[in-house]
Amino acid sequence: MPSVHVVGSLNADQLLELTTFPERGETVLSAGMRVTAGGKGGNQAVAAARAGARTGMVSATGADAHGDLVRRALAEAGVATAAVRTDPEAPTGLAVVLLEPGGGNRIIVEPGANATLTGRDVEAGLAAVAPGDVVLLQLEIPPAVVSAAGRLARARGATVVLNAAPAPTDARHLDPDDLDVLVVNAHEARAVADLFGVAERAPEEQVAALARALNLLVVCTVGARGAYAAAPGGREPVLHVPAVPVTAVDTTAAGDTFTGYLAAALADGADDLPAALRRAAAAAALTVTRHGAMTSIPSLSEVPGTRPTSQLTGKE
Repeated sequence: MPSVHVVGSLNADQLLELTTFPERGETVLSAGMRVTAGGKGGNQAVAAARAGARTGMVSATGADAHGDLVRRALAEAGVATAAVRTDPEAPTGLAVVLLEPGGGNRIIVEPGANATLTGRDVEAGLAAVAPGDVVLLQLEIPPAVVSAAGRLARARGATVVLNAAPAPTDARHLDPDDLDVLVVNAHEARAVADLFGVAERAPEEQVAALARALNLLVVCTVGARGAYAAAPGGREPVLHVPAVPVTAVDTTAAGDTFTGYLAAALADGADDLPAALRRAAAAAALTVTRHGAMTSIPSLSEVPGTRPTSQLTGKE
């Protein structure tokens, strides 16, 4: 059975509920505070595991209580943590999530141990990668590590998915030849388009232009408008999948849930892209109705629809 291997960040998320954001020089009181397990890599690993994929995590935490919290959350979700290294000096990554009424947020991340990941961690953690597996990457870890993981995974016949988040500012470590699938939101799509000289357009036109320029399956989430997807080379019409209407209370892990569910579909060999995206969108919609990051991600049994089957990327 193919697996999902996530190379990425692990953080403790400190969520502060605000009724209003402070202006410069202003102090406001939080309406509530929680500390939960998170990090883009960890969230996506949990999403893939809850979507039914055999999933492992390659990352690092500090030797501290936050590290224990994150490791425990991964294990409880069924994510293998043998390749999560404990750094004796660096603290576990920390994200401060400012949560506004209506579920929107602003996030500040201190990488901590995530910044200590190296090519050696990648080589050890991806030693078992095989053709048919999916390697899922994000940009909360050193760019050179992302590049190394993509090259190694592609060389071994795995499907490589990059969620280009946070939005990249340098194209040197984003080699399309090391990737199969690019997942972005609208802001990240504009950033990638700028880096590769693709003219900014409406989301659906930009997705098609990126797919042509990069020869990748490009998926762009656009919040309440759903998601757009274009096949490698832009050979087919752009696909639009509407969002599932819900009342959001916390959007923190919505994009991570979408990406993890899509990675699980790829590992399952899905050939029905619309069905895979609808499943991912439905899972993300459930996520925003709950508080927290990993704690908000639904299991497969909670998400309506039928699981898709065979290859989506079409890239040689």
